[in-house]
Amino acid sequence: MTKQVQQLDRVIIRFAGDSGDGMQLTGDRFTAETAEFGNDLSTLPNFPAEIRAPAGTLPGVSSFQLHFADHDILTPGDAPNVLVAMNPAALKANLGDLPRGADIIVNTDEFTKRNLAKVGYAASPVDDDSLAEWRVHAVPLTSLTVGALDGFEISKKDAERAKNMFALGLLSWLYHRPTEATIKFLETKFAKMPVIAKANVAAFQAGWNYGETTESFSVSYEIKPARLEPGVYRNISGNQALAYGLIAGSVQSGLPLFLGSYPITPASDILHELSRHKRFGIRTFQAEDEIAGVGAALGASFGGSLGVTTTSGPGVALKAETVGLAVTTELPLIVVDVQRAGPSTGMPTKTEQADLLMAMFGRNGESPVPIVAPATPSDCFHAAIEATRIAVTYRTPVILLSDGYLANGSEPWRIPDVSTLPVIEPGFAAGPNGADGETFEPFRRDPETLARPWAVPGTPGLEHRIGGIEKADITGNISYDPDNHDTMVRLRQSKIDGIDVPDLEVDDPDGDARVLVLGWGSTYGPIAAAARRVRRAGGKVAQAHLRHLNPLPANTGEVLKSYDKVLLPEINLGQLALLLRARFLVDVISYNRVRGLPFKAEELAGVIQDVIDSE
Repeated sequence: MTKQVQQLDRVIIRFAGDSGDGMQLTGDRFTAETAEFGNDLSTLPNFPAEIRAPAGTLPGVSSFQLHFADHDILTPGDAPNVLVAMNPAALKANLGDLPRGADIIVNTDEFTKRNLAKVGYAASPVDDDSLAEWRVHAVPLTSLTVGALDGFEISKKDAERAKNMFALGLLSWLYHRPTEATIKFLETKFAKMPVIAKANVAAFQAGWNYGETTESFSVSYEIKPARLEPGVYRNISGNQALAYGLIAGSVQSGLPLFLGSYPITPASDILHELSRHKRFGIRTFQAEDEIAGVGAALGASFGGSLGVTTTSGPGVALKAETVGLAVTTELPLIVVDVQRAGPSTGMPTKTEQADLLMAMFGRNGESPVPIVAPATPSDCFHAAIEATRIAVTYRTPVILLSDGYLANGSEPWRIPDVSTLPVIEPGFAAGPNGADGETFEPFRRDPETLARPWAVPGTPGLEHRIGGIEKADITGNISYDPDNHDTMVRLRQSKIDGIDVPDLEVDDPDGDARVLVLGWGSTYGPIAAAARRVRRAGGKVAQAHLRHLNPLPANTGEVLKSYDKVLLPEINLGQLALLLRARFLVDVISYNRVRGLPFKAEELAGVIQDVIDSE
């Protein structure tokens, strides 16, 4: 039958089902198809922390949201236009997010009395009028998949598991996605199980053919490729980008990279990714605990490598003592904190920005460290290089504050020209630097950076004492002298304060906005999208985003005082606002949510407009 093709400028799709239904894989593959087609995109995976929550229950629902468009977009979208619900729990958990008129594709095979009862449905909502405000497509995905695989020498259970590929095929037809890469992916993934590979490919193709032939879908949709800046692109997640940025920092500095890490959600993917790149001289060490991981990384830095450790909130707390040791020994160290919802174990698969104050002050004594925060998944690459530059140039630990939303989210990334990446000079000490030409003085500082010499063990003439006890200025000898301690504390602080960071840039199109929206980290996308909405409606608003949180850009105070009101949305209870109020005496307006989810652009647009209207 001939079917109508409708042009759209953007679509938001959410796949939802049990944790064992393969929703993350389905979303990943649909994202890969979309990236190959050339749309701009942004994703939001959302899944429970339990390895396998009770099947068919609300706590066990896993989802993957994808926003793709023919133009530049900034967020995974506020609300889905399409929900694929694999069971009643998936429908009930996500229905509240759906705008009226949205499409719901329901796997009716799973709407049994038992599954309905698990989530409190007295009767199937597909059969009554409770879904009348949405466009419901009742599709028996499970039985259609089993039927399509009849004749394959696999069990019924294995056949049912392929229903996510049937759904992926259907959605790929519905939105004109290329399919060759998915077929190749399935053949590669199940190469050791040829029958399973063929079954999944058959299920995928059956879903496509179902969309092509069924009368349930009379319209398919086309979203043209986006006009992106010329270059070579790939889809990338934040954790992947961060791993590649660390590799690039290693190459650009000429330092072998050593990662000492203990697996922890949502940072573990960085360990997994880096372990694949031994050809770049990368060494990964899965330690027995967080303390061992950071200790090994600092030891590697002492030995002349680029020491890195990755973790999330609880792990940062355990690493604090060793980070303090890196502060006083003044050695390069990169501590990656992929923030998650806390406190304690909290909600390990949900996002939050609540580690800023811990990054600033979470060590004993006066132990300042630079803090860098990426803004988008692809920006994690450049933030990792910047953290490397600061750590190596200034001989200091650096905390890189990513979060769960950036780590798991993805977007198109234009692969940079390697020649444009900064060259990072480690500047190892080559010989004695004392006034007599024979003595090595391990704490004689560079007059510009205040960095001390980095002496690789075993270099003749550079033997020196190092440890956690306070050192004498210049000589590095153990010292309990009160005046020397005061001097060393102030020198370490001055070194951090003097780090060269770019000025804070402000996006103020007309130059006459009276309200500034300031952000940091992963709030960039929702804030920028909200600012666009306000401007389209005629409002005037400026936007600025902080990458460097310590030290702050030199013009930060000037920027804040240039506007009548400064709005600061954070996924915490106002941590950066507290710091800015204390330092610049500016009455920053905090807007705070701690729901484990990123802000919605519509929500922030309303908040911005309220602040403008109050002027």
